[in-house]
Order: sequence, then C-alpha cells, then structure tokens
Amino acid sequence: MPEKYKILDGSMLKLLAVVTMLLDHTALVLLRNSSPVLLSLAGHSLTVYELLIFIGRISFPLFAFLVVEGFLHTRDVKRYAVNLFLFALISEIPWNLEHSGGLFYGRQNVMFTLLLGLLGLWVIREYQEQRRKQCFLLLLLLAASVVLQADYGCSGFGFILMLYLLRDRKLYQAVVGSCFLSSLWIAGLAFVPINLYNGKRGFIDRPWKKYLFYAIYPLHMLALYLIKNATIGY
Repeated sequence: MPEKYKILDGSMLKLLAVVTMLLDHTALVLLRNSSPVLLSLAGHSLTVYELLIFIGRISFPLFAFLVVEGFLHTRDVKRYAVNLFLFALISEIPWNLEHSGGLFYGRQNVMFTLLLGLLGLWVIREYQEQRRKQCFLLLLLLAASVVLQADYGCSGFGFILMLYLLRDRKLYQAVVGSCFLSSLWIAGLAFVPINLYNGKRGFIDRPWKKYLFYAIYPLHMLALYLIKNATIGY
C-alpha cells in the first residue's frame, strides 16, 4: 500500500476492533433467535443478525494484529503479558455470564488466546538459535490453547504467529491470513484496514487510556448479560 494511503493509526485500529466486536457480540447475545429482516431477494433474506455478524468477523484479526504491534513496540513484554493475563481473568466471569447465563462455560475468553499468542511471539524471538527448545515451547503453547479451549483455539494462536512471521510481506500476510480463517472468510477483509496502518500510536497514548481500552472487553459482556437477562432471559 502506498504511504499516502496509510491513514489509520493504532488507536483508530483499536477503535475499529472494539466497534466491530461490540456489533458481533450484540448480535450473538441478543439477536441470534429473533432478528428483523433487512432485505429479501429471490427467496433469500438478510437479517440484522447476519449483517452484524458479517461486520463483526473482522474484529479478531484486528486484535491479533494489535498484539503483534504491541509486541514489536513494547519495552516490557513481561508487563504486557501480565496485563493480558489479568484482564483475561477479570473477563472470565463476564464471558461465562454472557455465553451461558451462569458462572461456568466450557470455553475461555479471547484474552487467553491473545496472551498465548504473545508468549508465542516471545518464544520465537528469544529462542532463534535454539530451534528444538523453540519448537517444544511453541508446541506447549499450542497444546495450552487446545486444553483451555480459548476462543478461536489453536487456529487463533497460529494466526497471531503468522501475522508476526509475515509482518514484512504484507501481500503474503493478507493471502495466508485469509486462508487461515477460511471458515470465517469475511475476516479477510480485516487486512484492508491493517494495510492502511501507518505505524503511529494515535490518541490512545496514556496508560489510563490503554487500560480503558482493555476494560471495554469485560464491561461490554457484563452489560450484554444484564440486558439479555432483563429482557429475553437465558
């Protein structure tokens, strides 16, 4: 992408990721079983639910890309990992409530996937000269993504590693990334804003703004649970 077209900074990508996530989760929680029809043509219909899910599929690739960018620019990977871990724990009860209406749910929230991906990037960088140890640790993290049943699972973990390994080959990154999420083919559209990224931080430039960005994840799930529980129930 020519430089003059790179108009999105990191904060704009974060905002886009959050908005599309909100649309996706709102559809899943509130509209899955009852959704108005927007368009009907030749026997086929498009519902509000389908449209929001369609748009919301680009959120995970954006969050995954932001983790890679965070890893490349952070001065303290350990602190970054601790932040993701803490918010993964904080988000677990809202995640369970949103998906099951109770305190227990079989799968874990996507923060765990992002955390495992971050740890995978660290392993790749730190053990470049120790291939056997690198492979062992990556397989261990891959196994953890399966055992934890974190959102997007092992494919989400692998997707984050792919974004990092192909970070300097944007065309290959977009093609391989779209194939990686072939079951969610629309997610490939996330590479449009990703390739409009200019490498700048943007307006989320203070610690409190960063933590507010993190906090949106558990807070919006708790809000959706309360709305659903008060209206249509579980």
